[in-house]
Amino acid sequence: MHELGDDTLKKIAHELVEKLRKSTTVDWKVRDSVRARIRNIVRILLRRYKYPPDKTDEAVEWVLKQVEVLSEAWAS
Repeated sequence: MHELGDDTLKKIAHELVEKLRKSTTVDWKVRDSVRARIRNIVRILLRRYKYPPDKTDEAVEWVLKQVEVLSEAWAS
């Protein structure tokens, strides 16, 4: 996302990690309500930073995949 700039992307990443660490639970992968809440957190944050709306769905799915990997490390 070249149009957002590196500083903005760093802010988004930092806020995402902070918010998602608080939202993930041990069983979040199987609980639809938690997955929906995580999707909403990501969408709201991307909207706040004026992330291109046409690329939001792709970004949300990418973030969920990353959270699946990172949440194992966060839990330990």
